[in-house]
Amino acid sequence: MTSVTSNQLDAAAAEAARGRPVRQRMSRDDLLMRIMLVLLTLWLVGTVLLPLGALLRKSVEGPAGEFVGLANFVQYFSNPALTASIANSIWIASISTVICVLLSFAFAYGLTRTCMPGRSVFKLVSQIPLLAPSLLPAISLVYLFGNQGIAKDVLLGASIYGPIGIVIGEVFWTFPHALIIMTTALATADARLYEAAAALKASNWRTFWTVTVPGARYGLISATFVVFTLVITDFGVPKVIGGQYNVLATDIYKQVIGQQNFRMGAVVGLLLLLPAVLSFAVDQYVQRRQSAALSARAVPYEPKPDRAIDTFAFIACGLIAAAVLIVIGMAFFASLATLWPYNLTPSLKNYDFDNMDGGGWQSFYNSLKMAGMTAVVGTALVFMGAYLVEKTKGFHTGRFIFQLLALLPLAVPGIVLGLGYIFFFNAPSNPASFIYGTMAILVLCTVAHFYSVAHLTAVTALKQLDQEIETVSASLRVPFFRTFLLVTLPVCLPAVLDIAMYLFVNALTTVSAVVFLYAPETTLASIAVLNMDDAGDVAPAAAMAMTIFFAATLVRVLYILLTRSVLGRTQAWRRR
Repeated sequence: MTSVTSNQLDAAAAEAARGRPVRQRMSRDDLLMRIMLVLLTLWLVGTVLLPLGALLRKSVEGPAGEFVGLANFVQYFSNPALTASIANSIWIASISTVICVLLSFAFAYGLTRTCMPGRSVFKLVSQIPLLAPSLLPAISLVYLFGNQGIAKDVLLGASIYGPIGIVIGEVFWTFPHALIIMTTALATADARLYEAAAALKASNWRTFWTVTVPGARYGLISATFVVFTLVITDFGVPKVIGGQYNVLATDIYKQVIGQQNFRMGAVVGLLLLLPAVLSFAVDQYVQRRQSAALSARAVPYEPKPDRAIDTFAFIACGLIAAAVLIVIGMAFFASLATLWPYNLTPSLKNYDFDNMDGGGWQSFYNSLKMAGMTAVVGTALVFMGAYLVEKTKGFHTGRFIFQLLALLPLAVPGIVLGLGYIFFFNAPSNPASFIYGTMAILVLCTVAHFYSVAHLTAVTALKQLDQEIETVSASLRVPFFRTFLLVTLPVCLPAVLDIAMYLFVNALTTVSAVVFLYAPETTLASIAVLNMDDAGDVAPAAAMAMTIFFAATLVRVLYILLTRSVLGRTQAWRRR
C-alpha cells in the first residue's frame, strides 16, 4: 500500500478548509434560487393553472353548484344555433389563414429575396397593425364597405357584416404576426442550392418550388398554426363586424355578458381551448423536427437584381402596404368627420370622450397605467423566471414544471383565461378575491396572457451567455444576485427592453383578456371602443381606437430613440 505522510494529510485538510466556504456559499445561493423558482412556479399556478381549473369545474356544475357531469355539454350540442358557431369558427379561421399566409409569404419574399426599392418602408408599414386593437380594422371596414360606407358598391351587393368582413379584418390583424415568421424563414438560405439550380438550367418557377418553398416549409407550417389560433380565438373583429354570424369567441361574450349564463360560457371556453391547444402541440412538434437551414459550409444567399421579379414584388408589396394604410387612414378620417356621412368636415368632436357613452378619457389613462404596470411587473417576473430556470443547478423536476407552466399561456386564448379569472378570483373562498375588479387583476391577467412569448425571448437571450460566468462568480464567492445585477442584466439589456415594449403595446391594445374583468372605475380604452360601438357611437369608437394607435406609435418611437442612446452606451462592448 502507498503510505501517506502527515504533511500530505495536513495539505489535504487545508485544501478542504479552503473549499468549504465556497461550497457553503454555493449551497446557500442554490437554495435561494430554488426557493425563488418555486415561488414563481406557484405564481404561475395561481394565475394560469387554477383559473383554467375553475373554468373546467364551472362547466360541469349545475345552477346550484352541484356536479352534473357532461349535462352542460349535451345541452350546448343539442342547440343547432350554438353548434353552428363551431363550424363558422373553423371555416373563418381556415379561409383567413390561407389568405394571410399567402400574402405574408409574398411580402416576406419581396423583403428578403428581391432587390426591389423601398423595402425598409414596406417593412415599417407592415408592422402598423401590431399597434392597433383588433377592433380598429373592423370599424374601418364598416366605414369603407358598410351600409353607409364610401365604397359599399365594391362588394357587388354582398354584406360586409358577416364572414366577408370577419375574414378581411382578421387578415389585416394577423398579417404582421405571420410576416415576422415568414421573414425569419426566408431570410436564411444556402446560395449553393440556387447555384446548382442555375447550373442545371432550372427555370425560376421550378427553382422556387424545389428550393425556396421546401426551405421555408417549417416557417409556413408555423405561420399557419399561429394565424389559425389567433383567428379562431379573436373576439374583437367578429364582435364589431360579425353581424348575425356567430363564432365561438362571440358566443362566450353573449353567454356571459348577454345572458349571465356562466356555465354555458365555461363550456364554450373549453371548446375554444381545444383548437388552440391542438395548434400549439402541432407547432411544437414541427419545431422539434426542424433542421438547420445553414450548415457550416453554407454560403449565405444574396438576391441579385432582376427587373421583372423586382417589379412584380414591388407592385405586390405596394398593394398590400396600400391596403394597410387605407384601413388605418379610413379609421382616422372617420374619427375626424363631424357627422358621417352627411357632414365630413374635420373636427375633434368625436374625441370628446367624456360626453360619450361607453368610456371617457379616464379609460385611456387607465390603459396607459395598466400597460405601464404590466411592462414593469411583467418584465421583472419574466426575466427573473427565465434566469432561474436557466441558471439553477440541478432541480430538474422543478425547472421542468416551471418551463411547462411558462409555455402554457401560449395555448390559452385571452378570452378563455379572462373567463377563468372570473370563476377563480371572484369565488368567496379565494383569499385573493379582494383584487377582483381592481387594476391589479387586469395587470395579473395581462402579464399571464402574454407571458410565454416574453419568456421565450428572455430564455433565448440568456442561452447566449456562457455558463462559466456563474462558475467564475461562485469561485470568487460572489453572490448570484450580484452577478445577475452587474453582469447578466447589462448584457441582456436589449432583450429586457424588447420584452418591456412587447408587454406595454400588447397591454395597451388587448381586448379579449380583460373584457370580463374591468370595473366601472377601471374601464380601459380598448373596452371603451367596444362599449361605444355597442352604444352606436361608431365614430367615437374609431376615435378611441386611433388614440390607442397614436399612443402605441408614440411610445414605440420614444422607445427607439431612448434605447438607441442607452444601448449605445451600455452595449459599446459589442462593437469592435
